[in-house]
Order: sequence, then C-alpha cells, then structure tokens
Amino acid sequence: MGINNIWVFAQETNGAPSSSTLELLSKAGSLGGIVSAFVVGDGAGIAGALGEYGAAKVYSTGDLGGNLPGVAGASAIKAVIDGGDSPDLIMFPQSYEGRDVMSRLSVKLDRTVLTNNVDIVVDGDAVRVTTPVFGGETMVTTTFTGSGPFLAGFRPKSFEAAAGAAGNGEVVAAPIPDLGAAGSAKVIAVHVEESTGPKLDEAGIVVSGGRGLGEKDKYAMVSDLANLLKGAAGASRAIVDAGWVPYSMQVGQTGKVVKPNVYIACGISGATQHMVGMKGSKNIIAINKDKEAPIFGVADLGIVGDVHKVMPKLIEALQGR
Repeated sequence: MGINNIWVFAQETNGAPSSSTLELLSKAGSLGGIVSAFVVGDGAGIAGALGEYGAAKVYSTGDLGGNLPGVAGASAIKAVIDGGDSPDLIMFPQSYEGRDVMSRLSVKLDRTVLTNNVDIVVDGDAVRVTTPVFGGETMVTTTFTGSGPFLAGFRPKSFEAAAGAAGNGEVVAAPIPDLGAAGSAKVIAVHVEESTGPKLDEAGIVVSGGRGLGEKDKYAMVSDLANLLKGAAGASRAIVDAGWVPYSMQVGQTGKVVKPNVYIACGISGATQHMVGMKGSKNIIAINKDKEAPIFGVADLGIVGDVHKVMPKLIEALQGR
C-alpha cells in the first residue's frame, strides 16, 4: 500500500505561494507518491509556481464569495474526498487558516490531527511525525494509526523549499458545497497591516531586542540596526507582553519561527521559548552583559557587553561605511 497520494494545503501571499506552502511541497515530494496542492480560493494564478515545487494537481475552490476560508476549505476538501479522490496524507502549514481548516476537517472526517510538527517520516504504511515539547527541550515522535487520510500540521521553517521536482500544476475545480448555517458568516472587510522592508519570517538578516534594552524607547536601536542591515526587526516575548512592540514582531515558540543567514540578539537572555524560534539561524550573534546568559550557548559570536554601549557603536560604524 504505502503513502501514494499526498496533498498540501496551499496558501497565497501577494500573488505567490507562501513560503510555508513551498516548504511543505518540497518535503512532500521527498516522501514519494503523487503530490497535489489544495487552494482555498483561485489557485489558477499560482498553479505554475506550485507545479515548479512538485504539485501534479492544484485543486482550487475558486472565489469564496465572502465565506470564511476555514468553513469553505474544510467543506470543499471533504466533498472532493467523498467524491472518491482521497489522499493518504494532508500536510498543513501551522498558520491561522491552516489550523482552522485542519481542525474542521478533523471533525468532518473523524480523523486525528497532529499539530505543531517539525518533521515527518514515511516508512511503508507508517507515517511518523516529530513534535517539540517542553519548549523544544524534548522531541516526541508519534505514529498515526487507523486509516487515512492522516492530517498533520507543521511549523514554518521546518523544511527547506527547493524547486525542481516539477509537476504540471493542472488546475482541478473543487467547488464549495452548500455550507448551510456555517455559511451565514461572511467576510465583509480585510485590513492588511502596513509594513516596510522584508518580512520577519523571510528576512535574510534579523535583529531582535529583549528586556535587556531597559525601556521601550531604546528599541529604536534595534529598528535602526535592522534598517542599516536591510533586515527585519524582531523581539522577545517579554517586551511584546510589556507592550513595547506588537505581537507580529515576536520571535519564539508562540511567535514567528525565523531562519535567517544572520540573527542578532540584543539584550535577550535566551529563554527556551525564544530559542525555539531562532536557533535554526545560520549565524547567531548575541550581545548581552551577562556572560552566563543561555543565548551564548547557541551563539556563533558572543559580545559580552552593555547593549547601550555596543549597539550605538555598531550603528555608528555601519553609518560610516
């Protein structure tokens, strides 16, 4: 038997597949079998890009007509499966929409869903996923039992996105069925948060600040340094909870997972919750006055010093280049 048919729940960002979508397609292609993408919305515009990353088919619901994506997506997937085109495994990004669809689909199919995973292995008929627990200190491997389709959600940056396992990206209509009372809720407006520079979870350089900055106004040094390096500014949970910066800038287990080429931690001690979100960075630079800070345990370069003295000198040096 084996796992012969894998679907990836695909999302679009600014007219292109999201980075998480491409990561999951790449991983799905390495597991063997036929890989397809399922788009809640008009998938025709990104079908070519999805095909480049291995999607043989692109199921598309078409325009949502104002319906909530989670409600419409779960119902459309269930309808395709009921029609006889059933996958063995469906992989979801651990995004708001991904979690909404997979939880609703879990109920509709009466199938277990395993979330927050960072790896997956297929061994014959067995599908095993790996999940970090206790703030990433321990990894737990869980094997699906029973019959498929198996539903699994994955944290961003768990896999590398690599084009090459090209599929044809054939678009297949997956109409949204009658949603009944669940379809009465409608999306009447969408507000996109304004931002400049690279996105935090896609930036090649990330500069993050923590409680060691001392006060809210000092966070400007983090923003200035990030701008000079053409990177993105991030933050620890402590200063997000303190209201210094918005939640969208939080790096960590309950925030964004980042894997930049360079990660600069400024005044961050290195709590496990934060390290889960950045320890996969290629090069980590830590600035902290406490030489015993846990962040130095993962840093490639450590600067034991006061951020209020080190950062202005670094900013000054970059401005002078």
